[in-house]
Amino acid sequence: MNTTTEPDDAQVEQDTRRWLQRAVIGLNLCPFAKSVDVKGLVHYAVTRSVGFKDLLADLKFELNSLAALEDTARDTTLFIAPDGLQDFLEYNDFLAQANRLLAKMGFDGVFQIASLHPQYQFADAPPDAITNFTNRSPYPTLHLIREASIDRAVKAFPHAQAIFETNMRTMERIGHEGWVALGVGASAGRGKLPS
Repeated sequence: MNTTTEPDDAQVEQDTRRWLQRAVIGLNLCPFAKSVDVKGLVHYAVTRSVGFKDLLADLKFELNSLAALEDTARDTTLFIAPDGLQDFLEYNDFLAQANRLLAKMGFDGVFQIASLHPQYQFADAPPDAITNFTNRSPYPTLHLIREASIDRAVKAFPHAQAIFETNMRTMERIGHEGWVALGVGASAGRGKLPS
């Protein structure tokens, strides 16, 4: 008998941690990620909310939690919604509301939100383009980043604008097979290409 169960919070965090370590750090998609990961400064916040209202309430809590801590205790938060925001267009609608919430809370210039999604698609790319995978996470995720951390990272890595082009070349080099070989998808669908 083959039964499929939804991953629990611990599995969602484990899948996301594996993706961060194997893809984001392993492929050097973000040169700044390794140091905060090694120091244990990445917070994994799993929400089971589905509707925008509940998701925004959870996001508000996480933004306040991040603001309440020094960057030496928590540098960044991955806000993960494994049950909601499955549709990429819906996710983008939520992202716009999340950015409005951030501004309304007075966190403009303090934090920014980076978008990560299992079906992430750049506006100028076809859905199956391997370059989309630079932003493909196992679950719909909002990366809450401190602006001060970005400023420090840019000083340490003066050619930060070249990261995007380097990432595109990396993805083209490994291709879809290389991505699948990383085993960085959600547990229920590990190793499958998006349909």
